[in-house]
Amino acid sequence: MGIRIIKLPDVGEGVAEAELVEWHVKPGDLIREDQLLAAVMTDKATVEIPSPVDGKVISLGAELGTALAVGSELIRIEVAGGESTTDGPPEPKPAETPAIVAEAPKLAPVPAPVAPKLSPLPVTAQPAGPPRALGEKPIASPALRQRARDAGVDLRQVRGTGPAGRILHDDLDLFLRGAGAAPAAPQGRVANTQIDEIKVIGLRRRIAQKMAEAKRKIAHFSYVEEVDVTALEELRATLNAGAGKERPKLTILPFLMQAVVKAVVDFPQMNALYDDEADIIQRFGGVHLGIATQTPNGLMVPVVRHAETRSLWECATEVKRLADAARDNMASREELTGSTITITSLGTLGGIVSTPVINRPEVAIIGVNKIAIRPVWQDSGFVPRKIMNLSSSFDHRVIDGFDAASFIQRIKGLIEAPATLFIEA
Repeated sequence: MGIRIIKLPDVGEGVAEAELVEWHVKPGDLIREDQLLAAVMTDKATVEIPSPVDGKVISLGAELGTALAVGSELIRIEVAGGESTTDGPPEPKPAETPAIVAEAPKLAPVPAPVAPKLSPLPVTAQPAGPPRALGEKPIASPALRQRARDAGVDLRQVRGTGPAGRILHDDLDLFLRGAGAAPAAPQGRVANTQIDEIKVIGLRRRIAQKMAEAKRKIAHFSYVEEVDVTALEELRATLNAGAGKERPKLTILPFLMQAVVKAVVDFPQMNALYDDEADIIQRFGGVHLGIATQTPNGLMVPVVRHAETRSLWECATEVKRLADAARDNMASREELTGSTITITSLGTLGGIVSTPVINRPEVAIIGVNKIAIRPVWQDSGFVPRKIMNLSSSFDHRVIDGFDAASFIQRIKGLIEAPATLFIEA
């Protein structure tokens, strides 16, 4: 038998490394040629690595979440035959360290000081009561933490007698003997001390990094306005009732897309990207609408390109196609990049108000909240109306508050009088 070493292949686009996000096999598995071995992620594209041979998995090259350089060992497979071979590009060589010519002077050895012998401190029973304040992290050495894990002990329940409350091995011994155990929960209830550690990898880690970067770089400010969507909802219901099977059901989203397209004609500074390193703002004539979409793998933003050329129904069809592709992990890199302004909505979970994070390097994001029936004063009395809030965020470095408010007011006017969405200027 021979060993076949499979290395991370060149995944294209000049990528030098990729993050390992999924293993499809484990050591000991018998695999066939073309069977999927692993999945790696670069930017927002996920690439699956198939096996080039039949064989048995001997070992895996890395843990999930590891960033692997192209050419790094991915997996070892035992194959029929007597020779061991390697697949994939050569592993990158580390930079050579220049040799040190000068030799350090030799010093005479210094005898180590002898520490005086101390008699061990007596172990006393720990006082009763809670071992530490709620949320306070226990202080202990790695070896003691391992002992506690092996014994199934939650160190938050152990009182430390060392400096700054550090937990010593004697403290753990005392706890295991029962002298330092926390009092039982009242009414016979058992305290749940389970702690689940979940490593943040793949798309979730990319989302976390991107959101943190957006909050660090962008001077966010939010503007909230309520919109009467009674007339729009009546129109939507009428259009859906008369639509055939070939057309998707209209949500409020395609109407909002049409409103945004019309509004950015008057406010082109909203349909822009800001390169804050080069201090350049790019304003786009075409409206490439990012539609924030929740998927089993996390939040993705597929892009409806050139929304200004699409009809109401075409917007609805494209949103559904892109959302399905994103949820099925079939969306391409091109379909997930290149937006110039984003719409985000949680549908019926939209709440009353939100403060959406801008999809950097964009400068504006439109947030849709849920629709609620509220009493509205009209003429001489209150009438029930369907009201929805728009919670939107803007980059205050390049968007003034007056312009942001005027932009949302323009969208509000279009939505409250939905016939104007279909009038060509």
